[in-house]
Amino acid sequence: MGALRLALGACGGPAARARGGRVRTATAVGTTTLEAAEIDTPVGPLALVATGRGLCRVHFGPEWPVIEKDLERRFGRIVLERRRDPAGAVSALRAYLKGDLKAIDAIPVDTGGTDFQRSVWMALRDIRAGRTASYLDLATRIGRPTATRAVGAANGANPVAVVLPCHRVIGTNGRLTGYGGGLPRKEWLLRHEGVLL
Repeated sequence: MGALRLALGACGGPAARARGGRVRTATAVGTTTLEAAEIDTPVGPLALVATGRGLCRVHFGPEWPVIEKDLERRFGRIVLERRRDPAGAVSALRAYLKGDLKAIDAIPVDTGGTDFQRSVWMALRDIRAGRTASYLDLATRIGRPTATRAVGAANGANPVAVVLPCHRVIGTNGRLTGYGGGLPRKEWLLRHEGVLL
């Protein structure tokens, strides 16, 4: 996992490298253990992190120091343990990339966020593969048709990209709009799902 500060045994045990380079052999009290993996995709590597409840972070590129800092804001002290298939996301994403576009729909997620953000993020799952929606459409779906800017901000803060498909949200004029993973990735994902741009 590149820069990820992990010292994992062959079985993915609880040992993790601390900031100073020393290895903790047991999880400290008040530390949250999260499962981590990487998957290679046609749009570059994806870093995946899950809690016991579901996927909590998907990040384009293995920028583990950035990911770790983000997770620490939410969970406090963390230990990342390498796993083969956290929350079943690796298997589901591989199936999705091979053409089973519905494979990611059932991945459990644990997003955190405010009530409003969660309402936006869960509404993303209602936009089926092969379809797109505008920010206005999304705002209307959650009963807040005048909150398009807030919906856009929540969409941009989606911690579980691809799985909660924020790439399916486009401008009212039908144009691609900003995407945390970059517009070329957004375009690839939409084309993969059969959206003609």
